[in-house]
Amino acid sequence: MQQVEREILLSFWKVHILHHADEAPIHGQWIINELRHHGYDISAGTLYPMLSRLVRHGWLRCKTDKDGGRRARKDYRLTGEGKKILTLIREQIKELYDEVVLGT
Repeated sequence: MQQVEREILLSFWKVHILHHADEAPIHGQWIINELRHHGYDISAGTLYPMLSRLVRHGWLRCKTDKDGGRRARKDYRLTGEGKKILTLIREQIKELYDEVVLGT
């Protein structure tokens, strides 16, 4: 059951990330804390590969402080393509909510 749970939660985490990256630049530790605030326990070993995938898909862009060295903080922001994806996700969430939660 835990594997199934994890697969579903990965999608929820991605939606949270895209949503917050649309509001303001975000970084890894902030995301971990934000997701914990919502009851999700995510490790850095799960988060950073996920962020890399979102960047590779073109949904996030990453900016690193050039003077920060190897461990410099990376800030992530939603791209134009990411905004299109987030709009689609919001529409699908609304439809899913209406059907699954409201029964309409």
